[in-house]
Amino acid sequence: MKLTVNKEQIIEGLLKAAAIIPAKAGAQYLRSIWLKADESGLSVMSTDANIEFTGCYQAEVAEPGLIGVQGRAFVDLVRQLPSGVLHLSLDEASGNLLIEQGRRSYKLPVSGAEWFQNFSTFPEENTVTWSGDFLQDVLDKVTFCISEDDAMDAIACLCMKPKGNGRIDVCGLNGHQFALVSFTHDELAERLPEEGILIQKKYLQDIKKWLGVDEIELNITEKRLYLRSLGKAETLSLPRAAHQYPDYNIFMSKLASGDMHPMTLERKGAMEALGRILIFNTESDRCTYMDLSASEALLSAQGQDVGSASESLEVTYGGDIKRIAFPTRSLMDVLGHFVSAKIDMMLTGAEGPCGVRGADDPEYTVIIMPMKVSETTYYSEEDV
Repeated sequence: MKLTVNKEQIIEGLLKAAAIIPAKAGAQYLRSIWLKADESGLSVMSTDANIEFTGCYQAEVAEPGLIGVQGRAFVDLVRQLPSGVLHLSLDEASGNLLIEQGRRSYKLPVSGAEWFQNFSTFPEENTVTWSGDFLQDVLDKVTFCISEDDAMDAIACLCMKPKGNGRIDVCGLNGHQFALVSFTHDELAERLPEEGILIQKKYLQDIKKWLGVDEIELNITEKRLYLRSLGKAETLSLPRAAHQYPDYNIFMSKLASGDMHPMTLERKGAMEALGRILIFNTESDRCTYMDLSASEALLSAQGQDVGSASESLEVTYGGDIKRIAFPTRSLMDVLGHFVSAKIDMMLTGAEGPCGVRGADDPEYTVIIMPMKVSETTYYSEEDV
């Protein structure tokens, strides 16, 4: 193998490839970034045995070939080299990859082509075009509600499901919170299976790192999801999870029932107040308590060792729930994913699901579960 390539043309792809390589992989195949030189240029490939990345870049190829190079070392070296042309060649005498730039020369050990395993090929039939920045926004709004525990099966996954008439739901659930984004995309809705597709949370960060603001191509097979840049230069593919997602319509329907108690508040002021209340939370009591009336929500927290806090928020409230409690940090996180100046909280009971929506966040709903309110009495030494 022998080729010449400009650093600027490959460095972004190399960084994406390196991000996929597992930090502690026993197999040499997985520790490698694979370089394939042919008449079409230079292909850069990496995998963790599940997710796969392929990037194709312009290069002047003198001799074709396929080798694996120690991934992280190669990327760190190229990243720290100055801009300009790189000469890559296989040193037949030592069996190493020779990297040259001006008076600089480096050698890295390689894995032979016999170690290489073919990557999945992007299916060309029924390809769907989608906005990369829109998908990025959808992932941001949903991912924080997905469980981190892989053992939780379906609720450790993002769910994308068609709802009819071109409508699609994308949602995440962790047992205490639920996020749902709905939108219309006729072509994508037709490609999705009726039961939807599930993608494990551990792969979503790789998708977000790969995505840009440009349009992408998407395709779905029985076992994998494929994403490709519109110019076909880069491809990312990942496995679909084979679990059954819970029926989230059960708790969504509660937000539309006659037992729902609406409350409207100013988002920025609420987040600032919750930030101060958080100082007074403890490991044993992580809640903000809300005492509600028609025009006021009295926020409070009391920790045995850190003192107490009380703040008043102006609200518009039309319910009969007098007191409710939410985990402070979780409620802040939920509000932080909205852009609306005012937030509508849909209370269904002191211990029932609470929906959150905003006028400037169309088709977006987050549900957070309140915590059980219990009266705690602290005893001093004099009382004992």
